[in-house]
Amino acid sequence: MEFANKHAIVTGAANGIGCSIAKAFLREGAIVTVIDVDKTSGEKMQNVNFFHGDIAEKSVLEKFVCSLTQPVDYLINNACIGRRGLLSGCSYEDFEYVQRVGVIAPYYLTTQLLQNKLLAPNAAIVNIASTRAFQSQPDTESYSAAKGGIVALTHAMAVSLAGLARVNSISPGWIDTAETPKHSEADKRQHPAGRIGTPADIAETVLYLCSSQAGFITGENITVDGGMSKLMVYHADYGWSLG
Repeated sequence: MEFANKHAIVTGAANGIGCSIAKAFLREGAIVTVIDVDKTSGEKMQNVNFFHGDIAEKSVLEKFVCSLTQPVDYLINNACIGRRGLLSGCSYEDFEYVQRVGVIAPYYLTTQLLQNKLLAPNAAIVNIASTRAFQSQPDTESYSAAKGGIVALTHAMAVSLAGLARVNSISPGWIDTAETPKHSEADKRQHPAGRIGTPADIAETVLYLCSSQAGFITGENITVDGGMSKLMVYHADYGWSLG
């Protein structure tokens, strides 16, 4: 068991994709530490070390790192939010806050692990980006900017941390976190893979990138979207209509 007794940190893991990633590491025998602003859901998680806090705050990140008792083998920067954009009056403060959660926190958390000598040898860092880094819907500037930033931060960190850690990112597409998802046939046909993604699709990709099997991969972004971003769609194709 490659991950047995290794230490994984997952940010924003009280729900959704982050929760699935944390459970995947637990399944593989890792020690898992979670930091999340959702105290109620976080405290319900079993067999993890839960730290309650908002990673947008510098002091929270510093306290979090000081609470760690074991070096970190795997850092999964998953947490992010969106506060819409130009069309809905996303404020300066809202836009800035999203960048603090989605870009500044991964950077500063990494610096703190380095400064406190808590990054284990041959560590792996995986940043959860999004296909929104490359394509958009209207009124998504705050989230899209954060995801574009984390993709760029990934290859920059990979170069700076060469010999210390491999750094990669994953760009999920449509991932349904509902317990009982319901999708139309048109929804499924929008994906060449024939279905909508699940949190497990992302969690398994995280495990792969953290494993020795991916030892020659660093600085890369892997899109996990069932081929959705590669499918060219015209008006009235597959029954879809703009009208």
